[in-house]
Amino acid sequence: MRFAKLILAVTAVVGMVGLAQAEAPAYPRGPVTLVVPFPAGGPTDNMARLLAQKLGERLGQTVVVDNKGGAGGSIAAVAVARAAPDGQTLFFGTTGTLAINPALYARLPYDPVKDFAPVSLMATTMNVLVVNPTVPAKSLGELIQLAKANPGKLTFGSAGNGSSNHLSGELFRTSAGLQITHVPYKGSAPAMVDLLGGRLTMMFDTIAQQTGYIAQGKVRALAVTGAERSPMLPGVPTAQEAGLKDFDITIWFGVLAPAGTPAPVVDRLSREITAVMSTDAMKKVMQQEGAEAHPTTPGEFAALIRHDIAKWGPVVKASGATVN
Repeated sequence: MRFAKLILAVTAVVGMVGLAQAEAPAYPRGPVTLVVPFPAGGPTDNMARLLAQKLGERLGQTVVVDNKGGAGGSIAAVAVARAAPDGQTLFFGTTGTLAINPALYARLPYDPVKDFAPVSLMATTMNVLVVNPTVPAKSLGELIQLAKANPGKLTFGSAGNGSSNHLSGELFRTSAGLQITHVPYKGSAPAMVDLLGGRLTMMFDTIAQQTGYIAQGKVRALAVTGAERSPMLPGVPTAQEAGLKDFDITIWFGVLAPAGTPAPVVDRLSREITAVMSTDAMKKVMQQEGAEAHPTTPGEFAALIRHDIAKWGPVVKASGATVN
């Protein structure tokens, strides 16, 4: 009798497992779309395409990159937030779209925490502070001293109000207690023209964009913004090494699905992205792009987003930057 009951119990459990497996979503059901919040050809797009190719190979389906630029990434974010929560449409999120925009935009049409299911971080990078070679400061400490001796006279350029290099400059200004003047441009390229021409004192920019200028002696690198030195510029100290405690500006890229996407789908995507980003080949490619492969679990990525929203809010407020 006991044996018969045991058989019935085991049969019931096996049946339940089989039912759960039958109800588990088949993924992917076809080509997956990775929505990128910037136009084709830029550094963010390059990152996304590198991931899309390898992720598609892991999933056994094509991962199509769909560039939806405009409105600081809001067009792309809203498109994914409103997509079916099945993992077929993904968002290539960045520090700007998920952590800075909530403070920058007065009426942001999406909630970076509630509207998405974080999947995995892909990579991180950092900025480098460069000055025109005619600037007498040879180190970050000397630049800070120069700025304090000449309040309001030193300038820093950016790609526009609320951009990564603008807010990097603002965090530098507030952390060091400086009076330096922000000069916004319509993109990094025209700002670089004026920096090279000596019409700007300094600029924060991505390492990948500046390595050529640094090697040619057209600009002088004083510090990188990450917590650790960059493998691409091992001789350039961090801002923390120069005495700016807790100064850490890490720019990141990651993948998110619409909120409500089944956990098995999110977990599958996270595992595959981790596998892609953990290969030596991808690590090397990321380094060539001035970045570091950095996959995470969904929970770790969610915690990072919340942390950086809290971090950048006061910086944006102090900068006075806002977009209606």
